[in-house]
This record gives sequence, structure tokens and C-alpha cells, in this order.
Amino acid sequence: MDSSSVRKQIVGRGVPVRGADIDTDRIIPARYLRTVTFENLGDHAFEDDRAGGEHPFDDRRYEGSGVLVANANFGCGSSREHAPQALMRWGVNAFVAESFAEIFFGNCTTLGLPCVTATAADIQRLQAAVEADPEQEITVDVEARVVRFSEGEFEVSIPNGVREQLVSGNWDSLGQLLDAEEDVAALAAGLPYTASFAVS
Repeated sequence: MDSSSVRKQIVGRGVPVRGADIDTDRIIPARYLRTVTFENLGDHAFEDDRAGGEHPFDDRRYEGSGVLVANANFGCGSSREHAPQALMRWGVNAFVAESFAEIFFGNCTTLGLPCVTATAADIQRLQAAVEADPEQEITVDVEARVVRFSEGEFEVSIPNGVREQLVSGNWDSLGQLLDAEEDVAALAAGLPYTASFAVS
């Protein structure tokens, strides 16, 4: 296991994205679903929302921020994996919100992006603190289930299984399969319903 895949703690400055039910169409507009790779999606995160001006992703105070602080039902809408891909490529490494859409949460987990939840009061307190002091560092402690910032700390929730995947570095299932290519081939060769197929 590569130690870089462990996600025990994420530390970074915050970017507050206020509003409930921010859906994946807003996070990355549908016209970018035709891209062959995810490479430049970060440039287009919240593109239509940003066209109206005054979006946090255009505020120079939040440049380089790695912790996105959202409200309820963040990432709802379609199941597109482009949404967390775009946010990751913009620079987001972790999410703190009141709640997440289930598929968005799962897509983030497969990228090693922790999504932790907290009460509405704690989220509002964190958003206000970040707006008042964008330079402060936020620590998303996945292992301890705590978020720390300039005004203190509060408890967060994350499902046990997902937490274990992140803190142990076992969230990358495709990477694990590729690392165990010989074992996979040996197992496949011994299965009666795959033995007739060549594994290359």
C-alpha cells in the first residue's frame, strides 16, 4: 500500500459554498460530460454559477483552498462522477457538510476524498469563521471524527466502513486490483467458469 493513499487527516484552508441542494449540474455543467478525460474539469467547476459573479471559487481569498464547507444535500442530482472529479481538480481534498447525496458521497470515496457531516449549527459556525479569516487552516481528522479550526473543534460523522477504507488507504479498489494482478490472474485461472478464458 502506498502511504500517500492514507487519508487519516486532511489539512487545508477552507472555501465556504453556501446553500442547500447544490446539485451536480451546478458543480459541473452537462456540456462537460462529453470530455474524454477529467484533466481540465477543475477549470469549469461551478462555471455557470460563477458567471453571475461573486462565487467563492472566484474569490481570491479562497485560492488554493482544499476543504469545501457546504450545507445540506450537497452533490444531489445526477450520478455523474465528473462532479467530484472537477472539485478535486480545482483543489478540494475534503468536504464538510450537513449532508451529502449518496452517489456523490460514494464517488468521492472512490477518489479518496473524505466527506464528513456535522450539525447545521456547526457548519454555519465553520463557514462564518472561514469567511472572517480565510487564511486559517482547517483539519479534517477522519480518524478521530473531528474538525478543528480557529474557534475550536466539533465532532463529525462518517460511516465506519468508509472511515476504515480512508484511514487504512484501502479506498482505491482499482489500484488494489492492479497491484495484485498476479493473484487475480491465478484466482481466475482456478475458477471453473473462467478457466476456459485466457487471462492476459
